[in-house]
Amino acid sequence: MTEKVFTKEEWLGTLETLKESYKLFGPVKDGDFHTFMPLDGNKKPDFDYENTRLSPKSVIYPESERMFEYSLDEAEDDAHILKESPKDYSPSAVLGIRPCDAQAFQIVKRNFDNPEYQDPWWTQHFEATTLVGLGCNMPCATCFCTQVGGDPFHEAGLDVLLFDLGDRFLAKAITDKGEAFLEKTAGNPADDGALTAAEGLKQPARDKITATVPTDQLKEKVTNALFDAPFWEEVAFACLNCGTCTYLCPTCWCFDIQDEVQGNQGDRIRNWDSCMFPLFSLHGSGHNPRDNKFQRVRQRFMHKLKYYVDKYQNGVQCSGCGRCVRYCPVNIDIREVCKLMNEFG
Repeated sequence: MTEKVFTKEEWLGTLETLKESYKLFGPVKDGDFHTFMPLDGNKKPDFDYENTRLSPKSVIYPESERMFEYSLDEAEDDAHILKESPKDYSPSAVLGIRPCDAQAFQIVKRNFDNPEYQDPWWTQHFEATTLVGLGCNMPCATCFCTQVGGDPFHEAGLDVLLFDLGDRFLAKAITDKGEAFLEKTAGNPADDGALTAAEGLKQPARDKITATVPTDQLKEKVTNALFDAPFWEEVAFACLNCGTCTYLCPTCWCFDIQDEVQGNQGDRIRNWDSCMFPLFSLHGSGHNPRDNKFQRVRQRFMHKLKYYVDKYQNGVQCSGCGRCVRYCPVNIDIREVCKLMNEFG
């Protein structure tokens, strides 16, 4: 696989040429935070960041997406007929995505693209997108990717992996999509010094992640016993049901579908939703099986750490990015809840 070296100035320069082939997204300084944005106009990427507040999952799975459109005008022959709304599946590239967020796409993929069901919009967006990762030299204090099958320089799910060597980047192609991406760049072949320096970044970064998050016993737990565990009221006591944890999470995929009508024209739209909200599980009959706050909190953790484990037999529904820990306004910590569940019984 191709390995190239760029000075940081060369890297920013080659991104301009890549705009001819890809719609580029990258981390842009946005007030006190970094956010993945389209690199158009005057927006410039800033790769000197810890992690973005929001993951780049919206590139593939938009916060709001028009699914269908229709007319209510009875004079039209196609009145009341749903037509698929136009979509843009042109090639895109997400630059500087962290390995935990790339791993999150692999976790979500099991829901949207599997032998039983393929979501046409998610899969086509995903197939059209090249993920150019940026290894974590300095993981955040809330990161725990190594505890859930990841690594600060994890390659799974990425097409290209960037190593920040200080004054330059080493870019390593991982997939055929990554090869095609690097073929369009003007970097120089990586020398032995750059390859050695890149390899030397890995272990120090792993050593900076000190959290212990045991998950080895979750599969063996009896679902109903965990469901009725005595600690859920205490875990949920401080929760505000604000939904911050679910909207920031790169592996949350819940959505709602609503119709919006103006005049005789209507759109059917898919919007992100959250199991933290009381209306999420409200039945048309008026019955709500999760009308209490602790039930909604329990659902979130049971889904990620038990139901997902049992269904897919492939780890937990968490990539260890730590956003929910970092930004929860009442300091609920998924690492502590995971320990409670893993050690219960």
